[in-house]
Amino acid sequence: MSDPDSSPPSPPSRLSRLLPDLAPWRSSRDFRLLFFQGAVTFFASFMAMIALPLQIKELTDSPLAVGAMGAVELVPLVVFGLYGGALADALDRKRLILLSEAGLGVLAVVLLVNALLPDPLLWPLYVVAAGVSALAGLQRPALDSTMARIVPHEQQTAAAALNALRYQIGAIAGPALAGLVVAYAGYGAAYGITAVGFVVSVALCSRLSPAPPSRDAQRPALRGIVEGARYAWSRPVLLGTYAIDLAAMFFAFPNTLFPFLADELDAVWALGLMYAAGAVGGLVIGLTSGWTSRVRRHGLLVIFGAAGWGVAIAAAGWFGSIWLVLACLAVAGAGDMLSGLGRATIWNQTIPEELRGRLAGIEVLSYSVGPQLGQVRAGTVAGWTGTRSAFWSGGLMCVAAVGMLTALLPKLVTYDADTDEDALRRREAKRAAQEPVEAGAESERTSAER
Repeated sequence: MSDPDSSPPSPPSRLSRLLPDLAPWRSSRDFRLLFFQGAVTFFASFMAMIALPLQIKELTDSPLAVGAMGAVELVPLVVFGLYGGALADALDRKRLILLSEAGLGVLAVVLLVNALLPDPLLWPLYVVAAGVSALAGLQRPALDSTMARIVPHEQQTAAAALNALRYQIGAIAGPALAGLVVAYAGYGAAYGITAVGFVVSVALCSRLSPAPPSRDAQRPALRGIVEGARYAWSRPVLLGTYAIDLAAMFFAFPNTLFPFLADELDAVWALGLMYAAGAVGGLVIGLTSGWTSRVRRHGLLVIFGAAGWGVAIAAAGWFGSIWLVLACLAVAGAGDMLSGLGRATIWNQTIPEELRGRLAGIEVLSYSVGPQLGQVRAGTVAGWTGTRSAFWSGGLMCVAAVGMLTALLPKLVTYDADTDEDALRRREAKRAAQEPVEAGAESERTSAER
């Protein structure tokens, strides 16, 4: 008679294959810390993101004054994003994350103090907006480059899916809660919650393991930034991820036109749903992302995700039903999520450790500058030809641009994590770096047993 305990485990069900892969959560303490830190930071930041433009509107009653906040944020993000990438390769990334997070908390206190004044001032709001953008630019490359170090090579797609899922939940719940706090408790309460959130986030960041630079790390300088840009330019796969993301956001990011489209569809009541629909689509992909851990052709995720985004945005401008428009925006969010998973995996699986920070700085530009310019394009085209045409023309141009870039960069199409030279080299380097750590841990366990 066979032993019932020796029978092979039953294969996973179809449902379990769809559920998010929690392997990074189980294998990395630092990933768990950053996951919770990010969740707290997203919630705290959304309070300020909603309250800040509303307070500027209340103080000025000027759309131009509110729009100027975006211009104030763009330059610091570009400059400090690139410099933050150089710093991430030259300094301890934990220290950089911790100091920038503390700086963001100080800026939240400034907003709180200003909101509690009898007559709040306008200029501190712009100063804080620029400061937040600068600190975010400094911090983001360190955060992104740390992920490649703390999560095993084969779990990068799962880690990207979990991080995106965390963001999508925050993007849906955060603005709704922030709007209620501002409406019923005022700006002071919103900024107070933001400040408390950053206190908690700093406490979590302080528990991260040290992340020192490599022994041959260069001092942060323009030369190092140029070296990172040259490396990216020499790698068609990386270049394709940046170019496709920029094209998709430039041609098909019409969020600034949502209020106008809602008016044309006689559905002003649905404006909030329009802003949330993309996050809902991304959330669906996140909740069913288990299958993405088995994908090896991540370039195809980038291409089909971005093309799907363009098609869905074009359809949103074509349909006259608000429910169909909302469905299209949700599909667009799902496409963007897939493309983002492919990009993050390729970045973390192929870029050498000594260049990871500088390339993360370039990544900050690829997914931040594109939406900013895309809103300018959408507004300009809408002024010339109308709101609906700005949607569908941008979506079609996005699809065309993705097709052209795919033809020009065929290595992105053929990228395979199991055969790509850069991915294999990065995997071997990570294994070599991990072996001494595992040997030391085994030695400690043996000594303890003795």
